[in-house]
Amino acid sequence: MNLGRKRFLVFLILLTGIFSMVNSGIAANRESVDKMMYNTDPQDTFPVPVGIKNQLFYLQRTTNTNTIIYSLNVNDKGELDESTPVKVFWIRYPEGGMRKELNFIQKAFAYGTISRKNRDGSFTIQLVAYKKKEFTLKKSLLDNTYKMYTLINNKESEIKRVYIQIDPGGTLFNPNVRYIEMKGKEAATNKPIMERFKP
Repeated sequence: MNLGRKRFLVFLILLTGIFSMVNSGIAANRESVDKMMYNTDPQDTFPVPVGIKNQLFYLQRTTNTNTIIYSLNVNDKGELDESTPVKVFWIRYPEGGMRKELNFIQKAFAYGTISRKNRDGSFTIQLVAYKKKEFTLKKSLLDNTYKMYTLINNKESEIKRVYIQIDPGGTLFNPNVRYIEMKGKEAATNKPIMERFKP
């Protein structure tokens, strides 16, 4: 084998090694990106409602980005309507972020609330679709404004967001819920808190 052919073979071996390293790097990067995308929960890509007056918390579901807003129901003077202290409505992001009222079925069977005034002036609030979880609407000791509280990880917390992971296979009135995620702030420390549970 002459010197020129040897050099050519060495060049091919080196070139093959370089391509192998490049392809390995691309594959590793692709795997890393795929892993990052896989680990990104769908709710982390959903829009976050901002600038909504008297908002208490909001609810989102896997099915689409339409968002249910739970807000304080006050009149023009800022006085609370004690007969219906929580107002519920849609923000329809796929329709340009328009606001829309709940229809009768949505209000009565899915996203509406039941309220009861307590002796201390607070209100016990339940969602009609999941009455096991109770919320308390009361004034904060920090700023004397109404906020919604519930237990998250057995700690009293101001609820800010509810997300429902729905899998295929259920029905309109009995969806296949994999988990409910609640996010908020601990009342005692103001630290972020989160809990997922199977209803």
